[in-house]
Amino acid sequence: MPSVRALRPLYPFRVLPLLLWAFLTVRAAEPLSGKWLMTADFFGVPRFFRLELTEQSGSLTGTYNGVKLAGKLAASRIELSGKGEGGETVDLTGTVDDSKISGSVTVADPHDPAPLKFSFHAVHATPITRATPRRHEFTPNVFYRQYSPFNKPVLTVNAGDTIHTTTVDAGGADEHGVRRVAGGNPQTGPFYITGAMPGDTLVVHINRLRLNRDWAGSDDGIVDRALDSDLAVKTRENRKSIRWHLDLQANTATPEPASEHLKNFAVPLRPMLGCIAAAPPPAGGAPPTGDSGFYGGNMDFNEVGDGTTVYLPVSNPGALLYLGDAHALQGDGELNGNALETSMDVEFTLDVIEGKRPPEPRLETADEIMAMGLNGSVDDALREATSNMADWLMKDYKLTASEAAQVLGVASQYKIAEVADRNAAVVLKIRKSLLSQVVR
Repeated sequence: MPSVRALRPLYPFRVLPLLLWAFLTVRAAEPLSGKWLMTADFFGVPRFFRLELTEQSGSLTGTYNGVKLAGKLAASRIELSGKGEGGETVDLTGTVDDSKISGSVTVADPHDPAPLKFSFHAVHATPITRATPRRHEFTPNVFYRQYSPFNKPVLTVNAGDTIHTTTVDAGGADEHGVRRVAGGNPQTGPFYITGAMPGDTLVVHINRLRLNRDWAGSDDGIVDRALDSDLAVKTRENRKSIRWHLDLQANTATPEPASEHLKNFAVPLRPMLGCIAAAPPPAGGAPPTGDSGFYGGNMDFNEVGDGTTVYLPVSNPGALLYLGDAHALQGDGELNGNALETSMDVEFTLDVIEGKRPPEPRLETADEIMAMGLNGSVDDALREATSNMADWLMKDYKLTASEAAQVLGVASQYKIAEVADRNAAVVLKIRKSLLSQVVR
């Protein structure tokens, strides 16, 4: 029988595998804490969610799609559950393997007898990169007519970067009048912002919009929402195309050729972008670029111009920003169904607000904050704009529901931004000088 001394040299080699196993087990738990990008198999269509986890001594806490979760880690298996503000319960189970999580989510809605269950896999989210800001010169050679999350990004940038590019007009013509694509508000993009993920806010600061040709197209119709029966009869022969001359030196637009009563009519130019969007999630289908919704899109708000910052909810990795439908000038509502449609040079700076997501588009200028509502009627759009602003006041300005109502009652200014398309757009504005008096 060997002596104890003879066994002693073998001891470290017998223990080493156990130590290595223990080390790897501890290391495997560490990556759980942090942000995860979850890709769900949503009835055969991918859908993206944000999953945040914190692990401590086998206990897990976190959030899934805004719902707070709690649970445990046992070996490589995780189990979490939680309850949302609407009363829905969420149960998430999965297995951790090589810094990936695979599993399933079950959502039970108290108002729906059939629970929703789907599988998922998750990987660590790419962090937001804020290196030295760069300026990108981008010349588009493809334009898209859907806000699709499946289109290949044309450029990948970091938060803080600036992009200078161009758009075609709503009919697909560029600055030389050359038709580059079929009409219907073709878009430049999508632009991919590294680290942006569902649950974030995409920030688009418009630095500079400049017209790059001396004409624009419109028509002489009036959209149905703005017509009563009498005016409908009087304008039944309308819908003719009208060309406008853009005097870039005088900064005015005039119809050409001008009719008898409009021969002295000139209006000051105010360049704007009719469309700006962060692509909606894949599960809903890609909307056409003439449409709008919570993702932005064809909002046709005439204050989306120089110095305006637009905030959009992120639904996909990279956010996938589209923009286009440049207007030299547009009155409130886009009553003709077209504005002064033209092409444009565009410069904008991008950023991301992590972990916060507005319900619908928001905007900000030096003097005002603005909340938008987009829906099938002006009444419903007004309700959504009001709810959007109330949410902003309660979350960012820490007002109670009573205090928010008091501020809304005395400070709200509404604009009808869009009545020409499927969705109407209403914007609620509040001056910052008033909100500066709010104690946070």
